[in-house]
Amino acid sequence: MKTRILFLFLFLSAPCLLLGQENALLQQLGEIAVIDQKVMMPMRDGVRLATDIYRPKTDDPVAVVFSRTPYNFNTWQDGELRDRTLRSALEWVQKGYAYVVQNERGRYFSEGQWDILGVPLTDGYDAFEWLSGQSWSNGKIGTIGCSSTAEWQMAVASLDHPAHAALIPQGFGAGVGQVGRFHEQGNWYRGGVHQMLFTAWLYGVEHDRFKPRIPEGASQEDLVRISRFYDLAPENPPVNMKEALAHLPLQDLLKNMNGKREIFDKMIRRKPNDPAWQEGGLFHESMPFNKPSFWFVSWYDVSSGPNLELFNHLRNHPDPKVADNQYLVIAPTLHCGFTRATENTVVGERNLGDARLDYSALYDQWFDYWLKGEQNGLKESFPRIRYYTMGSNQWQTADTWPPRGALMQTLYLQSEGRANSLFGDGTLGTSPPSRDVPDTYAYDPENPVPSYGGNVCCTGNAVAGGAFDQKGMEARHDILVYTSEPLKEGVEVSGFIEATLYVSSDARDTDFTLKLIDVSPDGTAYNLDETIQRARYREGYDREVFMEEGKVYKLEMSPLSTSNYFAPGHRIRIEISSSNFPRFARNLNTGGNNYDETGGVIAINKIHHSTRYPSAIRIPVVKK
Repeated sequence: MKTRILFLFLFLSAPCLLLGQENALLQQLGEIAVIDQKVMMPMRDGVRLATDIYRPKTDDPVAVVFSRTPYNFNTWQDGELRDRTLRSALEWVQKGYAYVVQNERGRYFSEGQWDILGVPLTDGYDAFEWLSGQSWSNGKIGTIGCSSTAEWQMAVASLDHPAHAALIPQGFGAGVGQVGRFHEQGNWYRGGVHQMLFTAWLYGVEHDRFKPRIPEGASQEDLVRISRFYDLAPENPPVNMKEALAHLPLQDLLKNMNGKREIFDKMIRRKPNDPAWQEGGLFHESMPFNKPSFWFVSWYDVSSGPNLELFNHLRNHPDPKVADNQYLVIAPTLHCGFTRATENTVVGERNLGDARLDYSALYDQWFDYWLKGEQNGLKESFPRIRYYTMGSNQWQTADTWPPRGALMQTLYLQSEGRANSLFGDGTLGTSPPSRDVPDTYAYDPENPVPSYGGNVCCTGNAVAGGAFDQKGMEARHDILVYTSEPLKEGVEVSGFIEATLYVSSDARDTDFTLKLIDVSPDGTAYNLDETIQRARYREGYDREVFMEEGKVYKLEMSPLSTSNYFAPGHRIRIEISSSNFPRFARNLNTGGNNYDETGGVIAINKIHHSTRYPSAIRIPVVKK
């Protein structure tokens, strides 16, 4: 009887306990802020976007920190209080800012139809117009966010709204279409090869035209009320993504998972130079840009290369006012993992030391200067670039990327034709061999080289990101391994790593992959970055030129990026193969569309290296 009474008491008091938790945070926020949730902000076409506004209780106009996202920021989700947005709001309001978070069109309570890369740029412009016109606004807006909450910022900045005063984009690769040597179209491609992260990501977030919707014209009062028990978030059944991504054909991946696929069906058929990439929310290097920006990049993120290329693109802007207002932080973390660094930051299996940084202080100084006009020494004290060097495990500063003084050193591929696996004879030397004895391997798309660690995100259980010992992988005969002699002196490699390969194949089309690796004296081999190139796009992404058996072709690989200290006794290594799956989609080697094929053929691929075919990597060595 006592047990039943105790259970009844706990059951009845549970809502009160939750309410108490809610009130503790909301009360603290409510004491200093005007809380205005589910404001339906109108766009120029009549679509309304759900917006939560938290602003200081003051008669003085305030600056706005604005976060726009496709993710669910509803205060209540699945009947439970989720306080992440409230805590962010409290932090910014305490600093004297209005904090505004908004869902993209078609997401949750926002009206309209969603497209991952096609949401109209004018939505951002219209939001700036509305916010800057409010009586409580000082007319200055700063945007902030990581990943999909960052990736709209660059393209909307090209519209040059006068209220958009400064940006803090973080992990923003899927916002970059084409810039410099990267033609990624929002991380959809690398070297013309489909990056499978979006397949896994879209399973969880893809728009479904049949999803329940709130009736048009619902009042703010009703929206606030029903948001306590309807969050409109889909709850897809869990999927073993490692198995799901192995399905063929590619175009049926989401169909095979019973996923929502309207956007995926459209994008999987787009080629790298499809005009549709120029529509919607991607930033391309041809677009204008003149906003002060504080960029955040991670070494073990899928987008580090194009992120850094975009930073350099803007640093080389002809207008000094644009070039001089670009700043950068590069952390040794996974995607959006900046603030999760600890005094012993382990990324994958590698301990990278104390990689902490006071990000909150950096955000404050940045926005205080650009949004509030405070003369806080930012121009005098802010390093242009803060970057973390792995291996030496230290934060460093520079005023250019690569750091000033970095010299490109060329290492040539060498072997006697037996570079297959860790146990082969592949080496890296300072000159190419005089005669061409190519290394040969068979690439079977039915038995691809599995992805093991790497610079990834968003693939569920299919790939774990970070640095992992590659020794076990290097036992495969379809991986060519080229290793330098042990270093007599330590070497810092910081910047873009370039690679030129001379290749041939008996297939009409195939891929070539490359990894850069730091090998310790005990043989531990940690991956630093990786890239891939589809042979049919070797002459450009606006054409497809297939291979002919017996001919040797020159491939310029998409650059790799890192900052790593190779200590004395360590060795520099590269791996070459033709697959890195499911990080990248498999080439089925037929020369067909690839996305609609259910089987492939084995390709016999060769890497040539000689004075005639000087296959090599070029590494930026920083002289201190």
